[in-house]
Amino acid sequence: MESHEKVLLSIRQIIRAIDLRSKKLNKEFGLTSPQLLLMRTVQHSPKLTIRQLSKETNMSQATATSILDRLENRELIERQRDVVDKRKVHVLITTKGKTILNQAPKLLNEDFVNQFEDLESWEQTLIVSSLQRVSEMMNRSSVSDDTLSLNIDSKRSRQ
Repeated sequence: MESHEKVLLSIRQIIRAIDLRSKKLNKEFGLTSPQLLLMRTVQHSPKLTIRQLSKETNMSQATATSILDRLENRELIERQRDVVDKRKVHVLITTKGKTILNQAPKLLNEDFVNQFEDLESWEQTLIVSSLQRVSEMMNRSSVSDDTLSLNIDSKRSRQ
């Protein structure tokens, strides 16, 4: 197996573990990982706009809005128009949302969190920076593939 295939296999294993954790959170707690991630982000950085929130959590604005709709229907968050710029909408955690967050488990499996925290600081930094680098490389590649696809489609339409 080539190195890049080993990377793919590892990423797939990580994705699977995250998906299983999200399903377990949803079943036992009633919130998915993305919902919990958005709520925790709002809790730590109150008064973010939806655009800022989607950027902070690395979600598309449409995905974040859809998740926020569900959270708002459950009265866990509320939206508030900016008093100065009415185009901006801020997201706030409600009292009910704060109660839920205080009871919520960690986003990642407790065993993983404990093992990760037991690592030396340099080892944690190495893992985080390696994952960030992989993410940057994949996102850059994704943009290139999209650009390539757009260029091919553009050339076809001119013919």
